[in-house]
Amino acid sequence: MNTVIGSTATRVMDVAEALIQQRGYDGFSFDDVARAVGIRKPSVHHHFRTKADLVATLARRYTERFESSLAAIDTARRDPMARLEAYVLLFATTYAKDGRLCVCGMLGAEAAALPAQVADGVADFFRLNLDWLTAAFRDAQQSGRVTTTQGAEALAQLLLSALEGAMIVGRGGRSSVGPAAVGNHLLVCLSKQGR
Repeated sequence: MNTVIGSTATRVMDVAEALIQQRGYDGFSFDDVARAVGIRKPSVHHHFRTKADLVATLARRYTERFESSLAAIDTARRDPMARLEAYVLLFATTYAKDGRLCVCGMLGAEAAALPAQVADGVADFFRLNLDWLTAAFRDAQQSGRVTTTQGAEALAQLLLSALEGAMIVGRGGRSSVGPAAVGNHLLVCLSKQGR
């Protein structure tokens, strides 16, 4: 989509993103956003008519940023295992910010109760990630770096689920073990060197 958004709307989205990462969809209001940004609630409504509009736009932005990060990984790293390790780092970097969770992972936990436009945006995020991971695991298998007989699609599901789950378990268990440790351990287990 790559729509141009003004600076106040960007600040609103930045605050909403942080609130979602800490509290989820139902854990914040336009009042919370307005206070954090330093504007009045009607100003938030000026940019985003409803909370669903705000979060759907935010989910698209988050997905677009992730897509850009994945393209950068593909450009910078030829080795398929290095690409997968860089993917793990995306989740580790998010989690390192005060135990924040993936926006779409947090929203995904509430998917059944989300407005359709938000749930669709969350589904788009997971599709993007699973498609990219499937291709990365297929490359890793073809190069002999991953030797398991499991299909690339199953491995994509496994890694994404492990990373999202590690964020939740790490935060819930107040553990220092997060997505970096879990993701990298999983990759070692799947790689030729881990055998």
